[in-house]
Amino acid sequence: CCGSPPARALAVPTPAPVSAMQQERLLKVLVIGDLGVGKTSIITRYVHQVFSQHYRATIGVDFALRVLDWDHKTVVRLQLWDIAGQERYGHMTRVYYREAVGALVFDMTRMSTFQAVLKWKGDLDSKVALGNGRPVPAVLLANKCDQRAQGLCPKLPKLEAFCRDSGFIGWYETSAKDDTNIEAAIMCLVRSIMSLEE
Repeated sequence: CCGSPPARALAVPTPAPVSAMQQERLLKVLVIGDLGVGKTSIITRYVHQVFSQHYRATIGVDFALRVLDWDHKTVVRLQLWDIAGQERYGHMTRVYYREAVGALVFDMTRMSTFQAVLKWKGDLDSKVALGNGRPVPAVLLANKCDQRAQGLCPKLPKLEAFCRDSGFIGWYETSAKDDTNIEAAIMCLVRSIMSLEE
């Protein structure tokens, strides 16, 4: 609706073949949050195990794929959609949100990015829901925890209570630079999605 450029695929490792006995699940994770919070860095760290200080701002949407051997019966193809921070909450089309769950990111060194979290979460909840009408699973990533020396936001609330009250399934202090909790946060989200179907 807002004339965003088309999605651009990030380089993707060659996926492992699916055995005849395994079923395949495609999961779509929207990685959303304000401009400059580290969404692209998180996705690149998770998919390619690399970090760069030099990213250009995402224009429109990029996506990357990681294949997980979930169990002996299931292969999960995890699509991570990197949504440009300048898309802003409220302006993203429902097409992006279709059949998605959320990983919401803020920058622990910039309070304004935390203050925007509930607006992004509200946008997610208003555009996609589970079949029973409940909100889709979303995890909160408090990114750039490696920058403690430079000073983190002193006024952050207790995130356990904030997440419980705001409908997040959990939260993680993350650092794409130091590879802190990226894997754990994404796995928490995937486990939550998979458990809905058991």
